[in-house]
Amino acid sequence: MTTYRDAGVDIQAGDQFVQRIRSLVRTTFRPEVVSDLGGFGGLFRFPSAQYHDPILVSGTDGVGTKLKVAALMDRHDTIGIDLVAMCANDVLVSGAEPLFFLDYLATGKLEVSKAESIVSGIVTGCREAGCALIGGETAEMPSCYPDHEYDLAGFVVGVVEREKIIDGKKVAPGDVAIGLSSTGLHSNGFTLARQALFEQAGWTGTTALSELDRPLGEILLTPTKIYAKHVRTLLADCDIHGLAHITGGGLTGNVPRVLPSHCEILIKRGAWPVPEIFNVIQRTGHIEEEEMFRVFNMGIGMVVIVASTDVDRVLSYMNNLGEGAYIIGEIGERTSPDRPVRYAH
Repeated sequence: MTTYRDAGVDIQAGDQFVQRIRSLVRTTFRPEVVSDLGGFGGLFRFPSAQYHDPILVSGTDGVGTKLKVAALMDRHDTIGIDLVAMCANDVLVSGAEPLFFLDYLATGKLEVSKAESIVSGIVTGCREAGCALIGGETAEMPSCYPDHEYDLAGFVVGVVEREKIIDGKKVAPGDVAIGLSSTGLHSNGFTLARQALFEQAGWTGTTALSELDRPLGEILLTPTKIYAKHVRTLLADCDIHGLAHITGGGLTGNVPRVLPSHCEILIKRGAWPVPEIFNVIQRTGHIEEEEMFRVFNMGIGMVVIVASTDVDRVLSYMNNLGEGAYIIGEIGERTSPDRPVRYAH
């Protein structure tokens, strides 16, 4: 008789996986969690007493082809941090506190130890973001994925008081853009980066370059920074006019998403240190500078827009926390309807 396992799906391995991660996942639980792992749905008691007019903010994302680098290095304990970061940073832009997180892991054949390592990264990310991992799905789908490869998706729900929503409407000419440093590529632009570094240059994950302090693969796998705790503390003490998470599309594509139609931003290149990995990618891939700024974060993972009178307070606060904060530009009246971003050296 043919079994499901004969067809390629091992239910027993799935059950073993859930048991192995149960205690790990519980370490992310907030007091509002009222269910345990393994149910059909995650239960979360909404903290209504803390809000007058709460608005839920949801987000979903993945980690793109950074997964290919994790597979190349056979290292899977940090990719889950990236997954949480990409989602939590997105809802943070609205001023929201991340409440809970769900993950989706799909693979051709479930490798329990690898999957446990992936979830350990998700747990680490949830702790950093302050949200609870209350559920997820592990899908074993033979023939849909190559051997030893997998895909990840994440989903987060946060909350913000309606009157404290950050939507960019306060942004005005004369405001200042403060950039918070990234830890490298974060989770964007890896298709172009891999083409430049691995296909064109012929390097591998273990390649050591004199201008880099670690092997190439280790630098590329550096986890995406999670800004939630520090930025939310800043929100309680400062009038933030706008926030932009610098993901796919770089500074060029993401900052305009929080600008009113009458505003533009003048970004001052050279106002912050660009991690050397970007210079290596640009040089080896023969990529124009404009394209680099359109694809990569170029060392800035989050942009905070404030009135000029609040600049010193924000810089002092974030630098004291070790974030690395820099004045990267200023807001002006838009001079061209289809050009919200200009650059100056």
